[in-house]
Amino acid sequence: MNSVKNISRRKFITLSSLSGAAFTLGFYFPAAAKTASILTGDNADEKGIELSSWITIDKSGNVTLINHRSEMGQGSFQSVPQIIAEELEVDLNKVKTVFAPGNSKKYGSQITGGSSTVRGSYKTLLRTGATAREMLIAAAAKQWNVPAMECYAEKGTVMHRPTGRSAGYGTLVEEAAKLPIPKKVQLKERKDYKIIGQPLPRQDTPSKTNGKAEFGLDKKLPGMLYAVVERNPRFMGKVKSFDDVATRAIPGVKNVFKVEMPVFGFTREGVVVVAESIWAAMQGRKALKVEWNDEGFEHISTDQLYTRMKEDLKKPGLSQRTGGNFEERFQKAGKKLELVYETPYETHSCMEPLNCIANVEGDKCEIWGPIQGPDWIQSDVSERLKIPLENVTVNMTFLGGGFGRKAFTDYTFEAVLISKEMKAPVQVVWTREDDMTQGPFRPGAVYECKAGVNDGRINALQVKMASQNMDHQDAGSDKLKFNSSTTEGFAEAYFESIPHYSFADIPTEAPIPVMWWRSVYSSTNGFAFESFIDELAHAAEKDPIEFRRSHLWGERYQAILDKLEEMTGWKSRSKNNGWGVAITECFKTIVGEAVKVSRKADGKLSIDKVFAVMDCGWYVNPDIIKAQIEGSIVMALGAATTHETHFADGKAVEKNFNVYKMPMINDIPAMEIHIMDNDEKPGGAGEPALPPFAPALCNAIFDLTGKRIRKLPFKLEEV
Repeated sequence: MNSVKNISRRKFITLSSLSGAAFTLGFYFPAAAKTASILTGDNADEKGIELSSWITIDKSGNVTLINHRSEMGQGSFQSVPQIIAEELEVDLNKVKTVFAPGNSKKYGSQITGGSSTVRGSYKTLLRTGATAREMLIAAAAKQWNVPAMECYAEKGTVMHRPTGRSAGYGTLVEEAAKLPIPKKVQLKERKDYKIIGQPLPRQDTPSKTNGKAEFGLDKKLPGMLYAVVERNPRFMGKVKSFDDVATRAIPGVKNVFKVEMPVFGFTREGVVVVAESIWAAMQGRKALKVEWNDEGFEHISTDQLYTRMKEDLKKPGLSQRTGGNFEERFQKAGKKLELVYETPYETHSCMEPLNCIANVEGDKCEIWGPIQGPDWIQSDVSERLKIPLENVTVNMTFLGGGFGRKAFTDYTFEAVLISKEMKAPVQVVWTREDDMTQGPFRPGAVYECKAGVNDGRINALQVKMASQNMDHQDAGSDKLKFNSSTTEGFAEAYFESIPHYSFADIPTEAPIPVMWWRSVYSSTNGFAFESFIDELAHAAEKDPIEFRRSHLWGERYQAILDKLEEMTGWKSRSKNNGWGVAITECFKTIVGEAVKVSRKADGKLSIDKVFAVMDCGWYVNPDIIKAQIEGSIVMALGAATTHETHFADGKAVEKNFNVYKMPMINDIPAMEIHIMDNDEKPGGAGEPALPPFAPALCNAIFDLTGKRIRKLPFKLEEV
């Protein structure tokens, strides 16, 4: 397989979102791979019979469903089995769900990112459940010598309508596994769903509240050692020398040695302390003395980064998407606007810091941990260790947050190298300080926006983005390739209504490692795009919603605007409050958000309420979607008003939550959420509600105070 280290973010999103198209009834066709049968009738044993990649039924009728994606709070552990169970006709409360190991041949793309789990796999999962159901029905019909059309399935049982005879799945599964695979199966119509679309309680909630859920840090193996790594605080620095005398004197310390970790196109160096306990390893690290070689690369600061980005805006951009003739029409515009917006660098700051267990034995390797991309890890380790793919087993635990960081391959391979050296299973644990200072980070960005307005409408629009390009970090990457996410977050309908437009990026060069962060570039793009649209509405002397309505052609957009007006009472809103709105589109989902702000008695600004409308098309569980919208808004609130990562002398400044502040529970505003019902194809749900919040908030602040906020983050108490 090709190395995952050279997969671009765009290819990552493409593979994740299109995996459903690459599946056929439970098996996957990766490039140059042979197909594998969905049924393996010779796998009948005490553990159950595998009816497909996702379904196992034992002879007692116990059903096990596979979740092929990671669970980091976004709900795949519920939504994947909920889809399968619908067509399989089983009671979800009586089903066991387990994680799949890394296996792209069997499960297709297992990368949890790009809000792709449901939208990328739903057809495959539906057909998988329906195929297994039809084969169980066929087995019963054969046993009873009746036409299959006279039989139906319900709650894990096949029924014969004319006679009332019944047979549980457990009594049928062995025979069903021997039958030919139906070439076509009839899927239910949406009106006939029993559990899809219902707010069923999450299957992982009990184990997460009673402590039985196994996260990466909970996993233990016999004879396992523990490791922590003192890594160079400057991202491209090397180890010059180290003194481990005091470290080795600490009881429980087993070894100290230099270790390397691949991070995009360079290698990060550090010194690992391996011990019999995590406490001994941490104490050994404190006693360690390391001298670093920090020559040959730039020791950059935050001020230098943003000065560079602003200077980059003066350069010609790499064109990502154009239409018409912007320059000509802009010069002829009745009203012109030219503005700049800034967004900060951010850490992922997952509640569970990075960790990974690896056990290398000869030409075999097994891995356990909070992993977003088990198939990527499998491929990466196979290639780097030069061992067969099937000799690498990657096991997922629950993740205490991910946001893209745990889809990377650096921390897992570091654990592999340490285990190989120690010839034992080793758990590598990152401290909170490691997690927050080592990156990769969400890239900061600066946007130059220009537009011309004629007769109350946008006639010409140009956006230039200066930011680090995630795809430019690998060795040999094409530095002339534009950032294909430059328009991410911009509603597609704008491209139809604005006749002349130009979007381009200028990749800013810096030694800071950057990567995906919840909603990726949409999280920064959305602030610039929808803040600028609002400023154009004001320049055109138009109501913010009506201005957007005149540009967002199409029923889905209009329906969202209608719903926002209804929920907020927009046309009768009080002038003593500030109201802001924003519409963004990413991962095939459209989200509209409105924010209401006011002044408290003490004069401080208050976010009174957030209204959110999501159109994600076909969906599985509305409670999960609502939770994701709420979580996205909270995360967006933090990035807009509370935290950012600074750099000084080439090092990240904020090391823990005492300085990288998070929103507290009293900071969270009231929310009213609506999910649109329609027959559109499914879009993402875990990320799209994040981008519109910051611009909606800032637009509301302008409405109340007359002050425009064009740089994030800002402090609410200072407005």
